[in-house]
Amino acid sequence: MAGASLLTLLDDISVILDDVSVMTKVAAKKTAGVLGDDLALNAEQVSGVKANRELAVVWAVAKGSFFNKLILVPAALLISAIYPPLITFLLMCGGLYLVYEGAEKVIHRFWPHILPHDEEQNARREANADEKVDLVAFEKQKINGAIRTDFILSAEIIVIVLGSTATATLLERSLVLSILAIGITVGIYGLVAGIVKIDDAGLHLMEQDGKFLQKLGKLMFAAAPKLMKILSVVGTLAMFLVGGGILVHGVDFLHHGVEDIAHLTGIFESITTTLLNGAIGFIIGAAIVAIMTIISKLRNKDGDASSAH
Repeated sequence: MAGASLLTLLDDISVILDDVSVMTKVAAKKTAGVLGDDLALNAEQVSGVKANRELAVVWAVAKGSFFNKLILVPAALLISAIYPPLITFLLMCGGLYLVYEGAEKVIHRFWPHILPHDEEQNARREANADEKVDLVAFEKQKINGAIRTDFILSAEIIVIVLGSTATATLLERSLVLSILAIGITVGIYGLVAGIVKIDDAGLHLMEQDGKFLQKLGKLMFAAAPKLMKILSVVGTLAMFLVGGGILVHGVDFLHHGVEDIAHLTGIFESITTTLLNGAIGFIIGAAIVAIMTIISKLRNKDGDASSAH
């Protein structure tokens, strides 16, 4: 009897693992688009630091990402069991944050005079110009920003996974979420670490004997800064695409409006949907930046008036 019970248990475990494997593959495919945005965003977020600090910053953000998922996985399972609509509300808040961050980046790049004077940004530029200045304090702010962005993207990935495992048991959902959370974090930040060190890899190859390796090294070294610029643009666009997509899906009239317009474009429906999500994301983000700027200027006026008295 004991032997038969053990065999039954092992068979049950085997069935569960097979189901988990299949669901993990399906969920991974559904999150592929967000993972591309996640990679571009995180590579862009950790760029701009000194070469000898790049891997340290990537590692710090990766640890923060693991901690994010340690919070998000059980929280998502709990919320989905108690009050599922709360997940949508929290995602909407994250979407608003993403489009706001993206719009602020765009406005700061093209119309910096619109935003309040940023003393911290000037301090960062001065510190980057001075080799003697320790940038750890500045890096902490950059790391915290990257971890906040990762939290929102991780939340969206987890919600997608939850949706693809809606009919599974709690154990199966927990296993699928845990496997993907670990795998995605290791994969994304492993790639980010590789991307930010492409120039160093190129220099190493340039010092080798073979002509092919030297040419490859020169190509990698020359391509590194261009790749980082491209990722910077793609990362900012991803903020609008991901954030706008969250907001559009969360508001019925926007969702139906985008679907109706995109449907008119036929074979370009998917591309049109993506572009409309991004455009709506930028508009909403710019509106939030405008509101925050007005509030900041009003506070500064009140502060100046108080000091004058």
